[in-house]
Amino acid sequence: MIVPREVQTSAAVAEHYDELDPFYREIWGEHVHHGLWKTGRETPDEAVEALIAHLADKLDLQPGQHVCDVGCGYGATAEWLACHHNVRVTGVTLSSAQLQRAQARSTASTLLHFSREDWLENTFGDETFDQVIAIESSEHMPDKQRFFDEVFRTLRPGGRFAVYAWLACDGASSWEERYLLEPICREGRLPSMGSETEYRTWASKAGLAVDGFEDLSAGVRRTWALCTGRVARKLLTQPRYRRYLLDAHARNRIFALSVPRIWIAYLNGSMRYGLLTAHKPVKASGTLYA
Repeated sequence: MIVPREVQTSAAVAEHYDELDPFYREIWGEHVHHGLWKTGRETPDEAVEALIAHLADKLDLQPGQHVCDVGCGYGATAEWLACHHNVRVTGVTLSSAQLQRAQARSTASTLLHFSREDWLENTFGDETFDQVIAIESSEHMPDKQRFFDEVFRTLRPGGRFAVYAWLACDGASSWEERYLLEPICREGRLPSMGSETEYRTWASKAGLAVDGFEDLSAGVRRTWALCTGRVARKLLTQPRYRRYLLDAHARNRIFALSVPRIWIAYLNGSMRYGLLTAHKPVKASGTLYA
């Protein structure tokens, strides 16, 4: 597991997203996650929705189910799931700026509910959800085992779980750790970055039965080529971007360095992007059934 030299807390994660709120929406868009290019002909918006649709297909969402979106961002993904699959979605985020925009969506739909809270200290009861999803939020969890433990606790027996995650390659070299992975964690306010092996272990230790893992690195890395180009154009054409990067009081301006750094890490295989799916076994007469 890659751990940055500087300790990253939940408060630092919240500050990161609140401070960078306008830049995230302009560079990444309302979904704030990767796109998935399956044919290479998709537009950026189509690729972003393809990533959500791929997850929904893996979970086999059914109308009326209750889904928890851990790290829901601006609520756009939750809204997409509700509209396309008629599921109820409860989303949680650490960011006040994100919550404000997410709650604006919930006023138009009874299927959506959003709250600001830390997943590691969440207030949900046992066996609350039919499905739990986490799209690029587990990276921000200081205690990843507890992240998985809370997924298990809040899932109903037979419930399913899917997590899209930024991952470090197994057996990263000291060069990769020093110049790519550790700085990416530090600049992006990631308390740590796990590997596929570690994610499988955390899920199993929590009591979840792992159903599968997909390496989608090749399908998503184009996201960072697009983001690098967008940042460069904004710096050239919009003075407020340049002012922000030159503002010594802007604690999160260093994240601009991570945009091209992440692209490089994907290109050379130092960083991976994966989808892990699992379910909570059904317990009957003292026996667990997978």
